[in-house]
Amino acid sequence: MIRHTVAFRLRHPSGSTAERSFLTDAESLAAIPGVERFEQLDQVSSKNPYAFGFSMEFADQDAYEAYNAHPVHVAFVRDRWVPEVEDFLELDYVPLAG
Repeated sequence: MIRHTVAFRLRHPSGSTAERSFLTDAESLAAIPGVERFEQLDQVSSKNPYAFGFSMEFADQDAYEAYNAHPVHVAFVRDRWVPEVEDFLELDYVPLAG
């Protein structure tokens, strides 16, 4: 299992129509085959500069790579993410072997 997470800050004012539009359009990522447990998260800590987070899981590396290459993901990154995200931190995790 791979847990893909990204914390980010948008260029839009907090609470704006543009911010809501971005988050609504991001929901399309949840429908990409292989995406499990998609969540949009609102940052409540003052310990970092990011306002939002996305988290999702994939069964394996092949599912994650298929997601990255999927046309819906590619279009979202090109058309929304790149022009609208001011800063981000991407983290991909696998469970520690116990």
